[in-house]
Amino acid sequence: MALFRRKYNIARAGDALEPVLDRLDGKGSMQLVRLWNNWENVMGREVSRMARPLGRRGPTLLLTADDPAVAQELTFFAPQIIRRANDFLGEEYFDKVRFELLNGRVPLDGYRPDSAPRSQSSPKKPKNLGEILDQMDEDSPVGRCYRAYIGLFRPR
Repeated sequence: MALFRRKYNIARAGDALEPVLDRLDGKGSMQLVRLWNNWENVMGREVSRMARPLGRRGPTLLLTADDPAVAQELTFFAPQIIRRANDFLGEEYFDKVRFELLNGRVPLDGYRPDSAPRSQSSPKKPKNLGEILDQMDEDSPVGRCYRAYIGLFRPR
């Protein structure tokens, strides 16, 4: 029985995994993740704050804007946005841009408009609060609601 000697070539893990990952990523999703993570660098500070990535549908780049007027204005910059994205990816990946309103979705660059702390102003207590409670049936829906309203102004 013949013994076979194997030759082991030592390689960096990143170099060995790169061809495997490239074969597994047939749709170029990893390149898109790089684009989303570098969105501000690719588009520039001003454009990246107004137009944030939502994803793609085929060759269409989906972007979001907080305001319909801003989305309409940004449609005039669509050729530049497509060019910058395709230049970053190194190929003609997108051929159209479509703007959609955020409607509760989270953009892919991680920006969350609701993440900023909001100041909550406390309502002012009415002068005659609670005066009509004795005239109401406390078990009625209106009476219970009014009692809960009065409770908003009690010190905690």
